[in-house]
Amino acid sequence: MSEAPASLVRRRLAEARSAHEALGDDFAELVAAAAALAVRVLSAGGRIHLLGNGGSAADAQHWAAELVGRYLTERPPLDVHALTTNTSTLTALVNDYPPDDVFERQVRAHVRRGDLLVAISTSGNSENVMRAVRSARALGAHVLGVTGRGGGALAPLCDLAFVAPSDDTPRIQELHLLFGHCWCELVERAFTPGPDAQA
Repeated sequence: MSEAPASLVRRRLAEARSAHEALGDDFAELVAAAAALAVRVLSAGGRIHLLGNGGSAADAQHWAAELVGRYLTERPPLDVHALTTNTSTLTALVNDYPPDDVFERQVRAHVRRGDLLVAISTSGNSENVMRAVRSARALGAHVLGVTGRGGGALAPLCDLAFVAPSDDTPRIQELHLLFGHCWCELVERAFTPGPDAQA
């Protein structure tokens, strides 16, 4: 007999709690360091570019929207871009070039020395993400990785990497959302006038 729907949901909730409980003080320190890197880049006139596939593409767009608009407080808009949103560019690139070049070519077009590339991959092994990261590093950009499953090939190439402590894609994605929300909040605080501003 198949598992009852409510029982399945309870099991998923237990798995989610376990995944979140696996995050320790190192998670807080890593998010703070990742936010500080983003603040340094933006304060120096650099830009942030985000990319990923599937659910990670949605995260890239989500976090960019929070920083261009607002997350929790009113402050100036920040120069943050998701490389997953221009359908004409994406479809032209996969039509005219190998599909694994879809992000790498955009990186070559838009990323400059001193910018920050945020590369999101649940596996840490997505070839189109890896090519974009290698290109960004060759251009002199910083790279923040957001991944899982031990970090894959992505984590060692990054200045900083959040590796979600899970091998389960849904749990990894849930932890990525927590990372992204905390990261956006800390970046925003640094650019918020008044009592919420952080040095």
